[in-house]
Amino acid sequence: MEKLRIPILLGTNRKGCQSQHVAKWMLQTMQKRDDLETVLFDAHDFHFPSDDYGSEIKHLFPSWVDAVKNADGLVIIAPEYNHGYPGILKSILDVLLKEYIHKAVGLVGVSAGPWGGTRVIEAMVPMVRELGLAVTFSDVNFASVQNQFDEQGFIKDAIGYAKRAKLFIDELVWMSAALRWGRTNLKALS
Repeated sequence: MEKLRIPILLGTNRKGCQSQHVAKWMLQTMQKRDDLETVLFDAHDFHFPSDDYGSEIKHLFPSWVDAVKNADGLVIIAPEYNHGYPGILKSILDVLLKEYIHKAVGLVGVSAGPWGGTRVIEAMVPMVRELGLAVTFSDVNFASVQNQFDEQGFIKDAIGYAKRAKLFIDELVWMSAALRWGRTNLKALS
């Protein structure tokens, strides 16, 4: 089977945020697999005009548009800010719409507190469903993220998180493959 294309989106542009460590780790973890191709998109690299948002400005982000158009799935890494997701994440996702339909999405929650981004994932589920994405039932949560990586950005509990990531990625790959087959072989209902 042709490799699945599953880009990663780091959905925060806060300077020095711990979510960057999570995104780099997830990228490295996914790049070790033979069944998928991935690339990391960082919210820091999206520069929005102050007077326009939405799909009318997608021409400003051609790499993102091409990656999602050709993607079979998507991983979104989002820190929990006040029980919700960052505004920049919503702005990035709103650049596209039909490009997401019938594609899988896996959600990674990040939090400085004990819940590991559970609430941000709960907040994102209805939003990504509205975009046409199919959410996996497995998530990865990073609780107390400031304690999960060392000063060089290496994960401390590599074995524990590798097990969680395998379950998460396996489910995402399964759903992405099934939905690719569906997009290719089933005529969309009108």
